[in-house]
Amino acid sequence: MLWVKSLHLIFMVTWFAGLFYLPRLFVYHAMADDQPSRERFKIMERKLYWGIMTPGGVLTIVFGVWLWLGWFRGAGSWLHVKMALGALLAGYHLWCGTLLRDFAADRNTKRHVWFRWFNEFPVLVLVFKPF
Repeated sequence: MLWVKSLHLIFMVTWFAGLFYLPRLFVYHAMADDQPSRERFKIMERKLYWGIMTPGGVLTIVFGVWLWLGWFRGAGSWLHVKMALGALLAGYHLWCGTLLRDFAADRNTKRHVWFRWFNEFPVLVLVFKPF
């Protein structure tokens, strides 16, 4: 079971890397003035979301459920808190996907300052998430 826990942690780190970096790309994308830069950010955002973040998030959840089923079935309330925060992060991930679609279709109406605040959300969850 230790290898399942290791994979859960590896994919969680991968997922968090994307959750930290994608909103930062949104900040730069919202500040971009020329079309070549905006197109470059669209490609970077799409590859990060679909190539790193989504597989990392899905595999984090898969290995987390595997751990729960095989090891932590009778765990206390800390596991419920961890699962609630994981669900909150999954919602944040999906919200990032919505923002990604807005940028891809050139429908973004938010300024870079909004994205700077949006970028800080996963840090708060990470600080309060019990490992």
